Amino acid sequence: MPIEIVTLLVLSIFLVSLLYSSVGHAGASGYIAVMTLFSLTPAEIRPTALALNILVACIATWQFYRAGHFVWSLFWPFVVLSVPMAFVGGYLNIPTHVFKVLVGGVLLLSAVQLTVRPPAEGEPKPPNKPVAIGAGAGLGLLSGLTGTGGGIFLTPLLIFMRWARTKNASGVSAPFILLNSISGLTGNISSTNNVPAVVWPLLATVAIGGFIGSYVGSRKLPALAIKRLLAAVLLIAGLKLIFT
Repeated sequence: MPIEIVTLLVLSIFLVSLLYSSVGHAGASGYIAVMTLFSLTPAEIRPTALALNILVACIATWQFYRAGHFVWSLFWPFVVLSVPMAFVGGYLNIPTHVFKVLVGGVLLLSAVQLTVRPPAEGEPKPPNKPVAIGAGAGLGLLSGLTGTGGGIFLTPLLIFMRWARTKNASGVSAPFILLNSISGLTGNISSTNNVPAVVWPLLATVAIGGFIGSYVGSRKLPALAIKRLLAAVLLIAGLKLIFT
């Protein structure tokens, strides 16, 4: 790649990590969109996005945990089956065009809802354990199939169902993304035996963006601002799934 194109790629990846980490996400759907625009191959895109996801999710998990937004009792039921299902999704190589359009449509509707009428911050009522475990299994499979960590689906679910306050939803989504990304990447590498070289120079970029974004999101931004940013993230992710 010419140096100008590499610079634009690095800057774009940095901005994605900054935006996504501010809402407790790691940015995989945004990375996928950027790398698609820069004509990277599908074999490079999914493992690279998951690898970058792991690093940013580590940083976001640490930041939101330190700020007191992680809730173990809410977290574990969602993650117990999501991790093995993310491995299955990452291992599978199946045509997903219709699936991606449907999921992208759901994300766009969620973005509109958060923009027009964001849910109020009331007293949350966590789901019962079987519901959370079943939802986590489905989200894990989605995360592996789409090459994301699943937070793009979990956070709006927690908010819209009033299962968690906004910052707690972000605090739970970050480690959820981390574990699913590790599982999805393991499944992908098991299937393809490929770790793209492009991942290495991008890791430092997302580390900086992820640190800044997650610090601001966990400590400085009010809940309404996080919902607005989440709407932007969902919009980007939805458009990416539909048009790439």
